[in-house]
Amino acid sequence: MTLAIFDLDNTLLNGDSDHAWGEFLIARQLVNADQHQQQNDFFYEQYMAGTLDIFAYQEFVLSFLTQYDETALEQLHQEFMTASIEPIILPQGRQLLAQHREQGHFIMIITATNDFITGPIANMLEVDHLIATQAEKINGRYTGRITGTPSFQQGKVIRLQQWLDENGESLDGAYFYSDSHNDLPLLQQVSHPVAVDPDQTLATYAREHNWPVISLRD
Repeated sequence: MTLAIFDLDNTLLNGDSDHAWGEFLIARQLVNADQHQQQNDFFYEQYMAGTLDIFAYQEFVLSFLTQYDETALEQLHQEFMTASIEPIILPQGRQLLAQHREQGHFIMIITATNDFITGPIANMLEVDHLIATQAEKINGRYTGRITGTPSFQQGKVIRLQQWLDENGESLDGAYFYSDSHNDLPLLQQVSHPVAVDPDQTLATYAREHNWPVISLRD
């Protein structure tokens, strides 16, 4: 089958869900505002620069989840979806998903953001499969750690290849849509790489390699 693979943050969303989660916690006064804002912004700047320590970042994000049980976290996430995510889902992103769906393609989101944040978003967008950084849970409680390879930079290639091997599939004819130079390792693997509202580094690379460059925000 043909895979249509999408990055999530700043591709299908007009914003970053990970950073938005931090902003949501600050607005709800669930974290120390000044300290959390500083750390949240620091890691986001690292991400944009391509220097993010994904393990340090996930430790920062996931530490909050250890304080609550599943019921409380589910309620918080529902509020987060309404307040922070639904307003930034790009209508043209939904249309692009629909176009691939109509062609019978298998639609996948692959994101560095953890599965607690992104699972409900992927469900709302009705994709066939989500590959996200996996937040560890033991006995129904988050531990603050991740399991397996984080799906960031080369990790996206590793995680996707694991899925391909497990499902007897390949990247023949596959599409991958992304905004970020962090995704160049995977963009270089697919038949149809597409830069979506790209950062400057990716925009330059895409032009040099004659990749399509599109906007979902026009």
